[in-house]
Amino acid sequence: MNKFIPISEPSITQKEIEYVTDAITSGWVSSLGKYIDEFEEKFSTYCGCKYGLATSNGTTALHLALVSLGITSEDEVIIPDLTFVATASAVKYIGAKVITVDIDEETLCISPEAIKKAITPNTKAIIPVHLYGHPANMLEINRIAKEHNLFVVEDAAEAHGAEINGKKVGGLSNSGIFSFYGNKIMTSGEGGMITTNDEKLYNKMKLLRDHAMSKDKRYWHTEVGFNYRMTNLQAALGVAQFDRIEELLNKKREIFEWYQEGLKEMSNIKLNYQASWAKNVYWMVCISIDNYSEKQRDELIIKLKEKSIDSRPFFYPVSDMPIYDSCDTPITHKVYQKGINLPSYFDIQKNDVEYIINIIKKKI
Repeated sequence: MNKFIPISEPSITQKEIEYVTDAITSGWVSSLGKYIDEFEEKFSTYCGCKYGLATSNGTTALHLALVSLGITSEDEVIIPDLTFVATASAVKYIGAKVITVDIDEETLCISPEAIKKAITPNTKAIIPVHLYGHPANMLEINRIAKEHNLFVVEDAAEAHGAEINGKKVGGLSNSGIFSFYGNKIMTSGEGGMITTNDEKLYNKMKLLRDHAMSKDKRYWHTEVGFNYRMTNLQAALGVAQFDRIEELLNKKREIFEWYQEGLKEMSNIKLNYQASWAKNVYWMVCISIDNYSEKQRDELIIKLKEKSIDSRPFFYPVSDMPIYDSCDTPITHKVYQKGINLPSYFDIQKNDVEYIINIIKKKI
């Protein structure tokens, strides 16, 4: 029996243990402490932003950003049809209408052309998702947003360190949000971050993050806020991970290159794309198998599991879920049914990847 190869697991070193232990022994274990301030400052600076706001997770970060921008139940928000459901959920929390549109077949990110066709007088914001580590075409998206006076919130939950023309995601719009869930490039266990250069927006988000409590009159509230704070323990883990960010990113690229080399002769398999203007951080290694049906994809996932290899399908189209409106997104529906994510965690070894590749070659 071969050892089980998970699709993802965090990389925890002595550094992480030391930082978290320090946070515990300091007594500051809840939502105050030095590591929260340090994490916010380091991460926002890394993204080229003036402000960073740590949150309890990536979904609450997105909800908080949207509420603080003034999105209401009267508005429409455009998102890609291919994304994790949290992107849509955050819009639903507000009561705004989720408008799903198609993706670009190469980057797998939201299509600017599809955005333009979906804009109505009720459109208030666009949420481009930097899917699986590849940035969306922010230059074109920002141009469209400016033309129609729309907000843009980058969902960079899966794309820490990704770049467009040398500029990091998270700092390319009104605000960006990140997730630090355990399977992300870097983790704080649970946790999120909002990045922005807008001081007014930052102050609004900071107020609402902590129950909208008055800064001048303790336990006084003039509007409904949220408990979306990150703990000092989580931030300590996040700071330790951030201190290793280049190491983590370099290993992701190396892992992708192992798969790329091993599968280069498989003409029916397409791996992650990288546009000329982009830096892909390869959060997940993606393979797309020509002419595969959803059934064939699921059968391959089962076959890999039988060989002790974990994998997962691409996200289902949001518009297929009964709680959202259906729409015509042919590229999304073409892509999702034949896409699989393969193991790409930090500690995976080259011989593990070679084993996975050999099994794939035998099963396809």
